[in-house]
Amino acid sequence: MKYTFNLRKPKSDQETLILFSCFFNDEKKKFVYSTKKAILPKHWDFENKCPNKKGVLISQNQKQITKRLHDFGTEFQKIISRSELGEQTFDSNILKEHFDQVFERVIKVSSFFEVYDNFTEEKIKLKEWSPATIKRYKNIKNLLEEFEKVKKYKLTFAKVNRKFFTEFTDFCYEYKDHYTNTFSRNVGLFKTFMFWSIKNGYAFNSEFLEFKKPQRVLTRQEALTMDQVKAMNDFECATESLTKARDIFVFQCLTGMRYSDLELVNKRIVTIQKCLFLKERKDSKKPDREIPLYKIALEILERYNYNLPLSTNQEQNRAIKKILRAMDIVHDVEYSRTKGVEQKRFIKPFCDRITTHTARRSFVTILRDAGLADKTIMSVTGHLDIKTFNMYHQVSSMATVNAINKIFSAM
Repeated sequence: MKYTFNLRKPKSDQETLILFSCFFNDEKKKFVYSTKKAILPKHWDFENKCPNKKGVLISQNQKQITKRLHDFGTEFQKIISRSELGEQTFDSNILKEHFDQVFERVIKVSSFFEVYDNFTEEKIKLKEWSPATIKRYKNIKNLLEEFEKVKKYKLTFAKVNRKFFTEFTDFCYEYKDHYTNTFSRNVGLFKTFMFWSIKNGYAFNSEFLEFKKPQRVLTRQEALTMDQVKAMNDFECATESLTKARDIFVFQCLTGMRYSDLELVNKRIVTIQKCLFLKERKDSKKPDREIPLYKIALEILERYNYNLPLSTNQEQNRAIKKILRAMDIVHDVEYSRTKGVEQKRFIKPFCDRITTHTARRSFVTILRDAGLADKTIMSVTGHLDIKTFNMYHQVSSMATVNAINKIFSAM
């Protein structure tokens, strides 16, 4: 592969930049890179593509310019040799990254994961991320490090290309068994990091802009009816720990609160009108919420002197499943998971599909089926986006049956 040097404005009577150039046949792409050296065209040897070395028309900086061009040639041959020995691949992005590093055209020569650590450190120091967001980005780093090992694909900014995205997609779907919604979220987080890297001068490769984040798929989830919530509240649990788990889950179903927000509950935030005055934790920009306390919810709070006996989210999930199983709510339910265009169907007992987040979904479904306005429900749950809110509403099969029967019976 050959390279050459040319002038940006060969007919100028002013100094003009000297450009390095070569052609990548596989990419059908001409690579052009500024040497950051300039020369008068009359001091340039157009036949030999270098500064004049003889005669009267010689630049005062001829030696410095010649050395600079020689350095470019040396580095070009160095990276060609590495590719021929199989030590690294060679394309226009690799060459640009190499030149950027050697000729100090980036802010700092750092490894991919050093930059990732700088990214997360900055966001944390600027208080731009919630604890949940911090955890997500830590998980992405772990995922990328595992991808490197499994796929034997050394990550550099130059190698964040179509091949990377193909291998990463296969890794997530096949090796990690991720489904579309998880993969879509991870691609979004990764692209956010890449945008930051370019903005801050660590990267130049913009191929990641072509990475398509798959559209999130609305997956069938379960929700409890009000009758089931009341039955659960009346159910006698076998142990004290299960009783506490039952009370907390019922409290969630009647308030629509996230499990992580329950630790904020205390007597000081209960208003005279028997509402919880809750500051939004997930997004501090959202307005404060007033959550009416139904009598059962208020009884639960008073039972524990406004200090709910919380366990870990995982322990709570296990306890809820045990309670529902003991209540014999074990009928089979079908649900699907999507990987790209592939859809898989699964069957599980209803109780095994229930988690702490089901309570929030149940709250929305119960109130919406009862005809309460979306805006009113959203003011309690804290939702601002109707699309996200709609994902929480699970249409009850009985509600559908009753509605259709009512319409047909009137005809």
